[in-house]
Amino acid sequence: MKNLYALIMAGGGGTRLWPLSRKGRPKQMLPLVEDRTMFQISVERLEPLLSPEQIYVITGRDQVEQLCGSAPQIPGANFLLEPFGQNNGPAVGLAMLHLRRLAPDGLIAVLASDHHIANKEKFRRVLAAAGELAAQGYIVTLGISPTFPSTGYGYIERGETLVHIGEFETYQAARFIEKPDLDTALRFVADVRYSWNSGMFIFQIEQAMAEYARQQPQMYALLQEIDVSIGTDRYQATLERVWPQMPKISIDYAIMEKAARMAVIPVEMGWNDIGSWATLYDVLESDANGIVTRGEGQGHIHIDTKNTLVFSDRRVVTIGLEDIVIVDTSDVLFLCRRDRSQDVKKIIEQLKAAGDEASL
Repeated sequence: MKNLYALIMAGGGGTRLWPLSRKGRPKQMLPLVEDRTMFQISVERLEPLLSPEQIYVITGRDQVEQLCGSAPQIPGANFLLEPFGQNNGPAVGLAMLHLRRLAPDGLIAVLASDHHIANKEKFRRVLAAAGELAAQGYIVTLGISPTFPSTGYGYIERGETLVHIGEFETYQAARFIEKPDLDTALRFVADVRYSWNSGMFIFQIEQAMAEYARQQPQMYALLQEIDVSIGTDRYQATLERVWPQMPKISIDYAIMEKAARMAVIPVEMGWNDIGSWATLYDVLESDANGIVTRGEGQGHIHIDTKNTLVFSDRRVVTIGLEDIVIVDTSDVLFLCRRDRSQDVKKIIEQLKAAGDEASL
């Protein structure tokens, strides 16, 4: 699709997979599932639907060198820099300013750099279908058909049927629902009207910019200050001055939940956002005892051990463990129950409170 451009969001810190994922090497730069990094896989699965010239990346200064080196097929000018993270609402707005100079009538697909998608061909097909629907004036989100009652994802309720594109039915997006409690999630997973919110959005640049102006006038005004400086020697100074004033808000909250002409395409393609050690365990291949081993470590021995994840470059020996995560790095040995892996955020909070930046 000649007028479709991918915008890969690659500026996150990935602290939910600490201690393997750190500020200097967040999870999108790690080979978690295959032998390439999550970012490299995110780029590769767009081909051949999009050429490298149609792929843009927004990230921070501390990550751009690694990202450029890992995807040399993408032109260097396609790596856009934000001064620091302000969530993805401002980041998408900044990217649109640059992209509309190249293609004022273009479409953007906002994608993550750290999602796992097992069925890559189906992903490309649904992305093409979403591009067709977006060209008709809809802001499109990809809704993931839920496979279990997750309380960690937001949900989208679909409304009236719109059109049939290829193998996909498309629908009006009736409403976005925040992360539900378990009873509500159980009800949603049993009802075909509900999908997980993948955070992937496809839209016309000018249509989305109009939504910024309507829903986020403060952010829009700040973006206009940046816009007039693009291509001048004032750009960097303007960006540095304006960026701290940006509201720290996601594009979901800022725009999508109240946008006009929202549509959803439900799809099952083996999607996982790898938001914790537990979800990473779910996508990796295990042995007959449910043990997953990753890293360079050799000769692991596991006796009476089940359903355990081991990340280590050293030999690990276990006896009588079940449902455990073991992550062994050069400076940290991390162990937790799989069902407590989301609590790694509490460790991050303690490290920040202690001023231990070196461990983050």
